[in-house]
Amino acid sequence: MTLILFISVLLISLAIGMPVAYALILTAVALMYHLDFFQTQVIAQNLLNGADSFPLMAVPFFMLAGAIMNAGGLSQRIVHLALLLVGHIKGGLGYVTILAACVLASLSGSAAADAAALSALLVPMMMKAGHSKAKAGGLVASSGIIALVIPPSIGLVLIGVTGGISITNLFIAGIVPGLYLGLSLCFAWFIVARKDDSERLPRAKMSEILKAFREGIWALFLPVIIIVGLRFGIFTPTEAGVMAAVYALLVSVLVYKEIKLHHLYLVFLESAKMTAMVMFLVAAALVSGWMITIAGLPQQITELVEPIKDSPTLLMLAIVGLIIVIGTAMDMVPIILILLPVLLPAVISAGIDPVYFGIIFMIACSIGLITPPVGAVLNVVAGVSRIKMIDIIIGVWPFLLAQTITLLLLVIFPELVLAPYKWLVGAN
Repeated sequence: MTLILFISVLLISLAIGMPVAYALILTAVALMYHLDFFQTQVIAQNLLNGADSFPLMAVPFFMLAGAIMNAGGLSQRIVHLALLLVGHIKGGLGYVTILAACVLASLSGSAAADAAALSALLVPMMMKAGHSKAKAGGLVASSGIIALVIPPSIGLVLIGVTGGISITNLFIAGIVPGLYLGLSLCFAWFIVARKDDSERLPRAKMSEILKAFREGIWALFLPVIIIVGLRFGIFTPTEAGVMAAVYALLVSVLVYKEIKLHHLYLVFLESAKMTAMVMFLVAAALVSGWMITIAGLPQQITELVEPIKDSPTLLMLAIVGLIIVIGTAMDMVPIILILLPVLLPAVISAGIDPVYFGIIFMIACSIGLITPPVGAVLNVVAGVSRIKMIDIIIGVWPFLLAQTITLLLLVIFPELVLAPYKWLVGAN
């Protein structure tokens, strides 16, 4: 009865258009009344505790770093370098998009920010070269979600905080699966674009490539600092976020000189707005999560999956299917905050590595961002590129299919994630 009440209140609240944060609080209140345990001070205390978290401080700093990078010219230089490297081959602009997305993912951690930057820079070029707007928009959208898997991913920070999983381990474990997603897009683009009569860019001279590399080295150096620092314990993920923001600011102002001091107000303001939305969601989710624990919902979920607990692969396939279906109508952040605390105990009881589960959970959430009818990243690309939503939905399907197949392979063969993760952390 408790589980039915939780699901019913949450779904009805969302169906009538209530903001997710308020829907989570209302769900907690409903559970309190059901358990005859209504106390307003508990709600207020958990709201404050939800935002009072040192690891969560990584979120605003990585958001700020991403905003500074886009405004300060780091993103443009990455795209320019990718153009010179692979722009001359057939369908080269598509490979440029994928390569640039993988590099940008290691800088910003935000799918929306990367998709917006790539849309503004590459969609017009791809259309001018002869690719359809549907293919261009679909490829950019599917490339953008790689940012949520390759560190520093804001989504992995939320998974780490919500599930009590090491954020550093999640970051390290996300590197190779993120590259898998990029590789799957390369295969899909090769098939989709081979019949396009597209123009090729002239092959760049080595001197041009070296010049672009020198200009972009400041941007390329940042992910190296972050990964090496986390791997050897030089700083925590939160400190990495601070360092990324400060580094991006210094490079943008002092080296590239594309951000003037009077521009910083708008950059900080936009980052603060996005951070406030995420942090309020997290705070509201802690209220709901606390009541979920008190009501014993994780135990009920564990009992429900008992018949398939002996088959971790089947359990993971069921969870992935659930996340993708919910992701067609709900954004990534509330999915993490609502489902992870409920599902994680069942996963651990089945003997599944929580870090591996976190990566699979994140990829499934990412795919939801490019799955109609909602598709938050699809909306970003449509808005920035001024392409009709229906065109992007048509164009994204081949790439969505490729990334879904990749996800299924990672579920069926966990060692594709665990083996490189253990090698990178030095575990036996």
